[in-house]
Amino acid sequence: MPPGEPANRPDGEGSVSDEQWAEIVRQAESGGADAPKEPSARARMVTARLRALDEEAAAGRRRGRKNRPAEPWQPEGWRTGPTWQETHGRARKRRRLAAVLGFVVVVAILVITMRPGLLTDHLPGGGDSADTGPVAGPAGVADADRPTPEEPFRGSPALHWADGAAGIELPEAAATGGMSKDEVEHALRATRQLLIAANLDPATLRGEKPDEALGLLDPLQEGERERLERSLAEPSEELDPLMLFTRFDSEEARLAGDVVKTRGRMTFGAGAAGSVEVHTDYTFVYPLVKPGGDEVARTIVRRKLTTALHDPERFAATRGKLSVVSSQQNVGNTDCETYDGFLHPSFPSDSPHPGPAGPGVDPYDRNEWQPDGSCGKLTRT
Repeated sequence: MPPGEPANRPDGEGSVSDEQWAEIVRQAESGGADAPKEPSARARMVTARLRALDEEAAAGRRRGRKNRPAEPWQPEGWRTGPTWQETHGRARKRRRLAAVLGFVVVVAILVITMRPGLLTDHLPGGGDSADTGPVAGPAGVADADRPTPEEPFRGSPALHWADGAAGIELPEAAATGGMSKDEVEHALRATRQLLIAANLDPATLRGEKPDEALGLLDPLQEGERERLERSLAEPSEELDPLMLFTRFDSEEARLAGDVVKTRGRMTFGAGAAGSVEVHTDYTFVYPLVKPGGDEVARTIVRRKLTTALHDPERFAATRGKLSVVSSQQNVGNTDCETYDGFLHPSFPSDSPHPGPAGPGVDPYDRNEWQPDGSCGKLTRT
């Protein structure tokens, strides 16, 4: 419509009549609909300011970009308060949903991190895959992963393993090898107790004579009991008690706390007619400190032990006692060249000395078994 040209309106709608104006005044005086009011000076000032800002926004586009219509500047929560709140409300719902999904993912990650066995134990050979340990990162991470007497498993995958005997679980027993289900279950329980007495009992770990463990073994097994007794009294490379027992010199190292971490498995099968064999493969992680010290080192012992329970009606055996069929071990962080019946861990502050040559060995990797008699360097403890 050209400026100055009167609008085309139907007859009677070009202006407000005296009667209509009188009605408006009457309603205003009686509290009815609000009469039209002239904008206040403050309202006019705000409107002028908004118009000026809109013009500045339109004129201030960056050079080199295609101009777009200026979006009117609006004071937050004033002109479009309800619309802003609705938009904000939808965004908040999206964030809340994202937070819930994120929480579920974080919880799942934390559960798997804290209890990897919940995932790996359902895989074939559960728990035997190599654990993923701390990954090297920026400076300072090494100190953050360094174990302390209060947190002796910090920085170790064993942090999430079972504590002590809780990690030695029994399979469900079944009759086999001419032995009843009850006899097989006895063999399983006795083997579990042997592992505990030989590798977790505090007296055994302090270097004392492992009487409880010895008491579980069949005295009629030819040469075995005598060999073990001699190895404890006169240890040597040929007669090494560490092939069955875990022992530390209490004047050199002791447990940091009272927890040993454990992971492994136990199975069984028929032996010679009238016997059942129990096969075990367990890794024990020992956090250690020097007497009076607070520097923590860890020694890792992986032990493969096979025992047998024989029917005394068919064999020269003592009812209920175990025979040792085979015993093997891999040890991480001990002196390879010392055969005095004790494990000898090294600590970070010990004087450096040339280590063994060859590729590094991960003592937590349960997929690898080091040959007997080999001595190598560790990638971690």
